[in-house]
Amino acid sequence: MLNWDEPLSPQAPGAAEPAMELPVMNTEPAVIPQAPELPPADTGADETYQPAAPLTAKPVNPEDKRVVNGLTDINQLAPFKYPWAWEYFLNANKNHWTPLDINMTQDVHDYQHKLTLEERHVYENVLSYLTTSDILAMRNIGLAVMEKMTAPELQIYQARQVYEESMHTWTYQHCIESLGLDQGEIYNRYRVVPEIHRKIQMCNKRLDSVLRPDIDLRDRDELENFVLAYTFFAGVFEGTWFYNGFSPIFALQRRGLMKGTAEQFQYIMRDEVLHASFGIRVCKQIVLEENIKLDPKVIQQMWEEAEAAEMDYARFLLPDPILGYSAEDHIAQFRFIANRRANKLSHAIPFPGAENALPWLDEQANLKKEKNFFETRVTEYQTGGALNWD
Repeated sequence: MLNWDEPLSPQAPGAAEPAMELPVMNTEPAVIPQAPELPPADTGADETYQPAAPLTAKPVNPEDKRVVNGLTDINQLAPFKYPWAWEYFLNANKNHWTPLDINMTQDVHDYQHKLTLEERHVYENVLSYLTTSDILAMRNIGLAVMEKMTAPELQIYQARQVYEESMHTWTYQHCIESLGLDQGEIYNRYRVVPEIHRKIQMCNKRLDSVLRPDIDLRDRDELENFVLAYTFFAGVFEGTWFYNGFSPIFALQRRGLMKGTAEQFQYIMRDEVLHASFGIRVCKQIVLEENIKLDPKVIQQMWEEAEAAEMDYARFLLPDPILGYSAEDHIAQFRFIANRRANKLSHAIPFPGAENALPWLDEQANLKKEKNFFETRVTEYQTGGALNWD
């Protein structure tokens, strides 16, 4: 029985409830007791007000801020040391959307009646890889990176990034639900398909190396490993693997297929442009502030391992080419984009001579306008919003 005085206190098992006693009728006239007289209230008029001791904290000097290992007040946003981080946050909010904004009706028809078996294989496995990848991206920023930042303008954009990764995961789930795909089977592929599992495990390895309660970024080895992990996620994972991950769907879109899914991916691409660019800039800032010298051999090995995993994935995804897209295109484009990311990171070019295998991709991925669900009005989402990965 609920105890109204202590509602969270459980009653002892088997304890009997007390019997209810009936009131006894009292025929005597009621006597109303008189309230006792209270002493005069003490107003404290004789006491002198004592102000609190003055604080001696000095205003935050923005020059004292650092990306990591800073000693300034993490709760004070301005003045900025990294105004560019605030600009990233403002720009991210211009790309506000949800997957419910896009009509998936035609995609259902395309999937059921127009896609070949090979194209279905591509579509399903792209979704399978991306669903797990964006959860990894969310965990990396939200759990491993954000809490190590010691300038709030950096954390504020990364908080938005965590939200966007969640939105991307919702988008893939929305595509899966719209087409009536087997959710358990699609989500489980990363655990049973070696070519997808390999890429995910490479990410998990990097994440696990920095997602530890005992990590100390004042230790130079720990700090260097943190920068390498962040470089991997910004340059390889989001900057290159994600970009390549969307390309097969954009290839279908070029032929008028799965246009709803492709439009969803165009919105995601806008977010990922900022994610990769921001991460690259933060990594370069840490290297500059902490005077870190990353081993070029370690960097080259990182890119070569990523290439090997992407080659295996491409050959699983496209054992036979689909119209307008092949495994060779996918691998060549990985090398070309990897060189662009490495250049922005001020690293040596990992794949000299790589050429743009998909010259249509940047334009295909660019999103200028989008109609609402009933296609009754056009909404401009961002002025001059061409995707620019450089």
